[in-house]
Amino acid sequence: MHVPDGFLDAPTSVGTAVVAAAAVGLALRGARRELDDRTAPLAGLVALFVFATQMLNFPIAAGTSGHLLGGALAAVLVGPFTATLAITVVLLVQALLMADGGITALGTNITLMGIVGVWVGWGVFKLVQALLPKRTAMVVPAAAVGALVSVPVAAFMFSVLFAVGGTADVPFATVATAMVGVHAVIGIGEAVITALAVASIVLTRPDLVYGAKPVLAKRELTIRSAVTA
Repeated sequence: MHVPDGFLDAPTSVGTAVVAAAAVGLALRGARRELDDRTAPLAGLVALFVFATQMLNFPIAAGTSGHLLGGALAAVLVGPFTATLAITVVLLVQALLMADGGITALGTNITLMGIVGVWVGWGVFKLVQALLPKRTAMVVPAAAVGALVSVPVAAFMFSVLFAVGGTADVPFATVATAMVGVHAVIGIGEAVITALAVASIVLTRPDLVYGAKPVLAKRELTIRSAVTA
């Protein structure tokens, strides 16, 4: 998913950089409401985990490979605003120190993975969570579905950006079919990894999982109501 330099023209790259900068500014403000003394260290661990897993590529087909995007996973664990910041830091380090993703394409990569990947994953997670029984265990399948959907959606958004400002004359349908098809398979792996990571924390410390807080709050309210009665 990392977009290298030269795939998109200058106006499109500048446009995504502006979008990314605005999103990071909003995330800096929003993260203050998501983090506290207990969960702040988890944000650093999430960024480290995403960084490490993005370095591991798994083969798909015809010589292509994919890696974890981590947007949905980060959003469920530490909240979407904090997740946007965590993914941004990961992408910044990768671009500057490891030449993974272009410098001029940094805004594009943040837009695709730190904004689309995070917020689509979070939105789908909340939708699925609303439909499932209100139990902490249900955070895991909801997170998996969010991860599954977020990856091909981010790939489709790249196809849209390439149609707007791509430097090669390739039909939109060709790019979209290839990108979404490959990343739909990657999304399955993302869903499995996300489910395993979220489950490991939900089973031991659900109070640290941002996506589980509404369920825990409702449970606490129910217990207090029962005690009062």
